[in-house]
Amino acid sequence: MAGFLALGCWQLWRLQWKLDLIGRVNQRVHAAPVPAPGPSLWPHLTATTDEYLRITAAGNWLPNFSTRVQASTEQGTGFWLLTPLCRPDGTILLINRGFVPARPGDYNPAAPSRAQPNSCLPHAAGGPDETTITGPLRLSEPRGSVVRYNDAATSRWYSRDVDAIAGAHRLRRVAPYFLDAEADADAASPDGAHPVGGLTVISFRNNHLVYALTWFALALMAAGACLLLTRDKWTRRDGESK
Repeated sequence: MAGFLALGCWQLWRLQWKLDLIGRVNQRVHAAPVPAPGPSLWPHLTATTDEYLRITAAGNWLPNFSTRVQASTEQGTGFWLLTPLCRPDGTILLINRGFVPARPGDYNPAAPSRAQPNSCLPHAAGGPDETTITGPLRLSEPRGSVVRYNDAATSRWYSRDVDAIAGAHRLRRVAPYFLDAEADADAASPDGAHPVGGLTVISFRNNHLVYALTWFALALMAAGACLLLTRDKWTRRDGESK
């Protein structure tokens, strides 16, 4: 019974933690955008403090290194279109420009580049080709999906693994996160694609109250069993004494 009570209390603590997390995320998503974190902040980014932070980034597209990642959205089945953005400081930020539908026989025609390492040279901000993108910060999704692994050799991507995508295209100085472009963002690029942005799903599983009630119910059942056993024991003792 004590163990079940402890587990129930732990789930109540988890419930409060989850509610606080949801509140912080909602506040970040609807807050005014802040500049995308630079290299000095990259080692300190965490899901607890930075995931879904609304950020803005400016730079020039590198459309030749776009990557399609398999996706299933309210728009149907297709791909997320990730394109590198070359920032004025010489760093690269992957932008999830949005959803593009799959065409018959189309999987992922953009093969990884095996040429020399591709760098983003520092340049003056505010050039004629510069674009500004706003959206939530998303941390890398390493390894692949639950049932399928990313295959860089054949350009088959099932998750937005920033390190793997950057490695496949030999991109240097790439931020360890990506940006989900908002619906009204200027996500179109010179490659002619016009993906649908603003499809970020912000959802957290929150079953902690159900778990807590389950543990407390088991504790109550354990207490009831103890009472029944104790009553049976005393009943037998009374019978023997008579």
